[in-house]
Amino acid sequence: MEGVVVDVDDCSISIDLKGRLGFFKAPKRMFICDTEPKVGQEFGWNMSFPEQLGPEVNDKYVSNIEKERRKQEEMRARLDDNKED
Repeated sequence: MEGVVVDVDDCSISIDLKGRLGFFKAPKRMFICDTEPKVGQEFGWNMSFPEQLGPEVNDKYVSNIEKERRKQEEMRARLDDNKED
């Protein structure tokens, strides 16, 4: 994965990812740099294929996902009700 630095501030670096893959912003401490990063410099990093860490299901995450889905459905229902009025 590669990108170009678009902003550097006191505590973070912002990168536009090449190939229209989005935008990435992270704390400076997460970057390995020989010199102070500057706008326009390229950064690269390797990302591997997602790997399953184990067969267990984290119930906390499942619960949060279900809550978010219910909230989205309620919001859609309210919007539909308002459109009918």
